[in-house]
Amino acid sequence: MRMDNEMKTPMHLPLKNSQVALLLAAFVLIAVSAVLAFQATLIPTTRLINPDELVKLLQSSKGEKPLMIQVGSRVLYEQAHIPGSEYIGPASSEAGIEQLRKRVEALPRKQFIVIYCGCCPWNHCPNVKPADDALHAMGFAHVQVLYIPGNFGMDWVEKGYPTAKGD
Repeated sequence: MRMDNEMKTPMHLPLKNSQVALLLAAFVLIAVSAVLAFQATLIPTTRLINPDELVKLLQSSKGEKPLMIQVGSRVLYEQAHIPGSEYIGPASSEAGIEQLRKRVEALPRKQFIVIYCGCCPWNHCPNVKPADDALHAMGFAHVQVLYIPGNFGMDWVEKGYPTAKGD
């Protein structure tokens, strides 16, 4: 606020509607990013599975095999994914969550499901926590989240674990 020297009254500098809208949009984007950025770290460790554990489980001839669901981007899925896993879409979007719900709605609630993303470092992943929350809200009790600390390339592909490419 500026003061007019002669009248000593406040002078308001008008903001254009477009400036206000831009400032508001920037604020909302920053707030949403801050909320989403650390969601994965809120998943209880009891619901996490490490890559080496998952590989052993998938290669074992014993026990139930999980439904594997990738909840990240299509580009990442097409570049490399766990064989037999299904692409659902980014769970950070409502469309991705809706696809996830549609895919699992008819399954028994005791179905073993493993979800994973690997888009970015774990503490920045916006996809696994919303997917985990959605599945638990639907009553699925045997859900595990693949813990990928860095990214899928570094923590799965480069370690020589089984990988498929394309759709």
